[in-house]
Amino acid sequence: MLSNIGIPGLMLILILALIVFGPSKLPELGRAVGQTLREFKKSAHELTSDTLEEIKEVSKEVSKEVKKI
Repeated sequence: MLSNIGIPGLMLILILALIVFGPSKLPELGRAVGQTLREFKKSAHELTSDTLEEIKEVSKEVSKEVKKI
């Protein structure tokens, strides 16, 4: 989706943001967006890590059961 915007689209978005929020609020808004993205990436990474860890545990249990048989 974002790959289709291009330079003119980004310029338009920046100009609209400047008009709506004003130059004094843009750094604060940018920080908030950055923190939100960082938290989202961190949560996604933790979720995948937890899921992979559970899959490994189940795989070990299944391997033990297969060896018993």
